[in-house]
Amino acid sequence: MANISLRQLQAVRAIHRSGKIINAAKSLGLTGPAVTIQLKLLEQELGVSLFDRTSEGMRLTAAGATVLSAADSIEGTLRSMGEAINSQKGLRSGTLRLGVVSTAKYFAPRMISAFLAVHEKIDVQLTVGNRQETIDSLRRYNVDLALMGRPPRDIPVRSMVFGDHPLVIIAPPGHRLAGLHDISREIVAREKFIVRETGSGTRSSTDFFFASVPERQESPSIVMDSNETIKQAVIAGLGIAFISAHTIEQELQIGKLVILDVAGMPIRRQWFSVARSDREETPVMSAFNDFLKRQGPVHLPMINKIYPAQGGA
Repeated sequence: MANISLRQLQAVRAIHRSGKIINAAKSLGLTGPAVTIQLKLLEQELGVSLFDRTSEGMRLTAAGATVLSAADSIEGTLRSMGEAINSQKGLRSGTLRLGVVSTAKYFAPRMISAFLAVHEKIDVQLTVGNRQETIDSLRRYNVDLALMGRPPRDIPVRSMVFGDHPLVIIAPPGHRLAGLHDISREIVAREKFIVRETGSGTRSSTDFFFASVPERQESPSIVMDSNETIKQAVIAGLGIAFISAHTIEQELQIGKLVILDVAGMPIRRQWFSVARSDREETPVMSAFNDFLKRQGPVHLPMINKIYPAQGGA
């Protein structure tokens, strides 16, 4: 193992990202033969193949996945070292790779804007995905911090709460249940639902909320992969939806959507800032978490001002 080089590990990461030697070479500023040599030297050192060569491109083997995980970890450690040294030299610059679940994209830009107003020299790289995609980014060390609901349990993380996250059921203003009070789960479960895809945190919360209600299993559903599409589908009368209250601020203000008064709702969840616990916190990560502690709740959509009947949802 002593002969393994950073350049070889960089080659593995680049090949995995691009799927082809030639594309990996371009991203690294090298020639195709140079990247091929780095890969062969690494495979010879380890005594295993790291990629399967297929007609669709290079695919990681099981051994390759192990090497990729180590390469990602090493890259993250080196970034942390560089930012820590910059901090010790009195520099206030750096890069924050921020991953957010798709629901958080409704407030993440305003948080980033407020943060950069104080830390002008910090660059923020924002990645948006569903819950599973965001967890995968954490697993591969592709993000420094992730903003999400329930932290993952299958990778080592440290987490910090920075705000409340209410979940509600929405309908168009003319829906037969609109205006009713204390609607039972059994009644609302019979409606046609517009639901998020499997892997979404909102979908998991939906399934959990209706787990004990047989009526929900028998009712039809339409699956859509974004909150925006779901909102438009509800406005169009295709069904009702279980959704984060933080995604519907504008639609509530202009009267295109209403929140149904369902017993047991809103469901109170929390927003977390999540990082891998096997990575040392960089000065930039620390600065952003400090910002979230002090100002995070201020930049969440204030649904309680729009819908006070739900007790501050």
